[in-house]
This record gives sequence, structure tokens and C-alpha cells, in this order.
Amino acid sequence: MTVEPGRGRLLVATPMLGDPNFERTVVLLLEANDDGAVGIILNRPSDTGLVDALPEWAARAADPPVVFVGGPVERTAAIGLARADAAADGVVTPVLADVGILDLDWEPDGRGPRLDGVRIFAGYAGWGPGQLEEEIEQGAWFVVHADPADALSPDPDALWRVVLRRQPGDLALFAAFPDDPSMN
Repeated sequence: MTVEPGRGRLLVATPMLGDPNFERTVVLLLEANDDGAVGIILNRPSDTGLVDALPEWAARAADPPVVFVGGPVERTAAIGLARADAAADGVVTPVLADVGILDLDWEPDGRGPRLDGVRIFAGYAGWGPGQLEEEIEQGAWFVVHADPADALSPDPDALWRVVLRRQPGDLALFAAFPDDPSMN
């Protein structure tokens, strides 16, 4: 079964990727089309508390309540994800079921749509036209369907293995791939 890259799909770094920026990462694609692709790394929490970086969002933060490293591109740019109800139209752009891109210019003053599970990412991952497809063809990424819980996982350090473990067939075996194969 081949899954094509697209909005709401996951890119799971293969053990052969070889780029330290993406080692054992799980990337949620926010957009993928002929012009390229943009995504955020879901499993790279930083040491910066959300309360320190964007205190207005801290009360709605997903656990762990820290800023995540979304990728190596524009690390000063912030991208937010949030779980929202249907009334959040215009505040949250859907990506994966009830999780979407949060408009960080919106004022979280207690009125308006129900938002919870806010997660903020510093930077993003980006690919030019054809670049992601080439990396997939070279075996750098597995493209898989996402579960809505992946985007705001409370255990981001386990996410790479969790996503792989639930895949069908031989792909699930990669979840047991050792951190350092030379130690095997």
C-alpha cells in the first residue's frame, strides 16, 4: 500500500535518512503540492516552556507545555496547532480531523471557540518542487496515514516508534530498529 504525501499525512524518517535534523522524526505535512511541501516535526520538544515564549497560550497548552522545534527552516517563525471544535472556523485551519493550524494573531481571551491542546512550533520543514518526492524515492521517508492523536502526543519521545509499530506488514518492524545498529 503506497500512501502519497499530502496535507494531514505523516513523514516518518527512515533509519537510513542520515540527516541529523530529521533523525527519527515524525513530520506532519501541513501542505504538499506541485510547488513543494511544508511540515512540522511533531517529536522534538525544546527546553523552552510555552509560558516563557507565548504566555497567552500557556493555559491551553498540550502536555508537555513546551515549545517544539518544528524544523530547521526559519526557527524564529512560530506555527501553532490546536484541537478545536467546529466553531473555530477562521481561528483554526483544519489539517487532521479536529486538529489544525492555529492563527496565532487571534487573542485567546476566553471567549470564542473551544481550543485546547495548543502546541507551538519554532520553525518548520520545507521542500521545494519535487524535492520531497525525490527523498521518498531514495528511501529517506515513509509516508503514512496520521492518527489525530499524533499531532499533540503527550509522549513525543516515543512517537517515532508508536507510529511505526501501528503500520501494516514489514513497516512495523522498523519500530524495533536500534538507536545504534553497530551495537547490535
